[in-house]
Amino acid sequence: MDGADGEDRVTTKPIVLELPFRGRWLARNSPARRVPSHGTHALGTTYAIDFIAVDEHGRSAPSNWRSWLSVEPPESFVGFGRPILAPIAGTVVAAHDGEEDHEARRSQLTLVPYMLGQAGRLRAGPDAIAGNHVILALGPGGPYVALVHLRRGSVRVAVGDVVEVGDVLGECGNSGNSTQPHVHVQAADSLDWSSATGLPIAFRFRRAMAQNGDVVGLPRESEIVEPPSSADRPV
Repeated sequence: MDGADGEDRVTTKPIVLELPFRGRWLARNSPARRVPSHGTHALGTTYAIDFIAVDEHGRSAPSNWRSWLSVEPPESFVGFGRPILAPIAGTVVAAHDGEEDHEARRSQLTLVPYMLGQAGRLRAGPDAIAGNHVILALGPGGPYVALVHLRRGSVRVAVGDVVEVGDVLGECGNSGNSTQPHVHVQAADSLDWSSATGLPIAFRFRRAMAQNGDVVGLPRESEIVEPPSSADRPV
């Protein structure tokens, strides 16, 4: 995989994950579009991806005057409170809860003060950026898979728990560095986020509304995906 500027050619085999949710979700900040996917290599986010739950019309929340001019309650979004599942078997090495769920911001007017607060969140450290989160170790020394921006009070696992694919880890929230409820997924080689290197990931998924659309790979930017038909998970 090459980045948009021709850099960052990946030769490492990606870690293949199941989708950490049921239903239909929209991919954003996909490494299929560019690397680094979020515009930075910091905090091991080189190959991170975001997923936003959507309804049958592809909307994350109803549109109204607030979505254009104001902040919105996170509860009005399709994904808020949806179960977030373990995408791979592993051992819980971090389980952080207690960060608040922010009001959502789809309006460009409300994004300005949010961006002005970015430096403060960075100074506050990884928990202020990740919000409520769970990190799984795939082996004694990693690699590590993180699921980030969970709902306050929803984390259901503790450090040392061994989880299997599909176990509920928490719920989708809007904590940390997040402008609307979504789940951020990334893999890295270390728990030292100041020096962690992001690792490539891929997913087993189905392209929503596609015939024979089961895929192993990366969702495209703004592609709507759902668990593969072989997953046999009720929606």
